[in-house]
Amino acid sequence: MLTKRQNLLETIHGGNPDRFVNQYEAFKMIMGTPVGKRNARPIKGGDPVVDMWGVTKSFPANTPGAFPVHTPDKIVIKDIENWRDYVKAPFLDYPEEEWLESAAQFEKSIDRNEQFATFFYAPGIFEQCHYLMEIQNCLMAFYEYPDEMHELIDFICDWEIAYAEKICKYYKPDALFHHDDWGSQISTFLSPAMFEEFLLPAYKRLYGYYKAHGVELIAHHSDSYAATLVPYMIEMGIDIWQGVMTSNNVPELIKKYGGQISFMGDIDSATVDYEGWTKEVVDREVERACTECGKLYFIPNASQGLPVSTFPGVYDALSAAIDEMSKKMF
Repeated sequence: MLTKRQNLLETIHGGNPDRFVNQYEAFKMIMGTPVGKRNARPIKGGDPVVDMWGVTKSFPANTPGAFPVHTPDKIVIKDIENWRDYVKAPFLDYPEEEWLESAAQFEKSIDRNEQFATFFYAPGIFEQCHYLMEIQNCLMAFYEYPDEMHELIDFICDWEIAYAEKICKYYKPDALFHHDDWGSQISTFLSPAMFEEFLLPAYKRLYGYYKAHGVELIAHHSDSYAATLVPYMIEMGIDIWQGVMTSNNVPELIKKYGGQISFMGDIDSATVDYEGWTKEVVDREVERACTECGKLYFIPNASQGLPVSTFPGVYDALSAAIDEMSKKMF
């Protein structure tokens, strides 16, 4: 029997997996870095908090994740033309002993033969822009203030690379799991041409840095429609698009791009993860996804971007259903 790590590599490289990769089983997330420990995160159902970029976030009960609060008084960038007056990069230069201690604690928790040591990072470059600005202001600025948006994107990317230097030095990750939602359920937020101009160069720099410093695998989360961006995902070095929703026609994407990139998802969280969810719906969606997408270049998974569910029991029910499909199809 292949290890979880081996089975994932066989799946995404068109080899001979002996079962479906079961959601996030092959990834052991690196969290709790010296930076992460100091970055305030809201508790589900708790009060809003202000994160290390100055963004106020809340996490209402029965929702899949935290999101910025964008009342006028809480928008960080008040004026995009003078964005440098508002945006301060988070501090990174903590004592080396803190990094070493954190990395050592992580290393005790993982068997790298079994799982990928995976650095988790969110929000990504586009999300960080609209977290700082508010989504409507951000999207308008791409048209009205392109020079300033290029500058802001470069600033965020430079900081992420500086953080990546610390991560690669101390943790030596095998994989990166990076969040950045690039669309709604039905369309991308930016046109492909605008995405190519603004975001592709930054991500080529960022993901190129990780690949050049020992990271074998890059998984990118975008639980959205983004089928028109797949060629750019390939160009920037993404190995797995996680969160791919059914609106993308995943079987067609596998047919067209399998071997260049793999797809993790095709089970929309909203379809299975809701109050009063049922095992019957979970089993139906898992069977459909596995049957339609097949054994290679595909990892069945709810579209949500971590090994969790909004409502208790859903993630485990999905995993059990995937195991059953492995018994039927392998």
